[in-house]
Amino acid sequence: MSKDVAKMIDHTLLKADATYAEIEKLCAEAREYNFASVCVNPTWVKKAAELLNGSGVDTCTVIGFPLGATTSATKAFETTNAIENGATEVDMVINIGALKDKHDDVVEADIRAVVEAAKGKALVKVIIETALLTDEEKVRACKLSVSAGADFVKTSTGFSTGGATLADIKLMRETVGPDLGVKASGGVRDAETAFALINAGATRIGASSGIAIVKGETGTSSY
Repeated sequence: MSKDVAKMIDHTLLKADATYAEIEKLCAEAREYNFASVCVNPTWVKKAAELLNGSGVDTCTVIGFPLGATTSATKAFETTNAIENGATEVDMVINIGALKDKHDDVVEADIRAVVEAAKGKALVKVIIETALLTDEEKVRACKLSVSAGADFVKTSTGFSTGGATLADIKLMRETVGPDLGVKASGGVRDAETAFALINAGATRIGASSGIAIVKGETGTSSY
């Protein structure tokens, strides 16, 4: 069962002071445990892709991270640049303020800009930052992600006021249906939590405690 879970984990290191040695360690661990991907900041994409070459582990990065407050053009450029550097998955943060203002056309266009920049070269996961949203806003964000052509919806950056919850995963899965991916991230530190989220509808787990999850232990990081 641990191998099955490993292939659902994005092994994550997004802290600002991450060093090359830590990225090397992250990628070596991802190879050893056969995680789905490593998720790193854009500055590390090229190195991670090189370190993971031939491993079957994808290189994931974040776009408009962590606030989602950059322009759509900036997010699209980040996406193009990340793919050129070797990213095969991108996790973008929505324009949260626009969603709260009910400017759904702006939110959808923002997501679509990243989807079009990815052009089939990378999976697009849409971070809706559930901790900042009402249930009605979560539903709208998920529907807009579907409409814009995203591959996944994702709960959290891990840098806001809260992370993944069972209630949010259930709501997101109900909203997007069976075909879209749902990623739980933020505060997933142990196997019990990971399994509960998967049973609620998550198809991917974003965590820096991936090894602890696979081993049935408890990790310490907040992401």
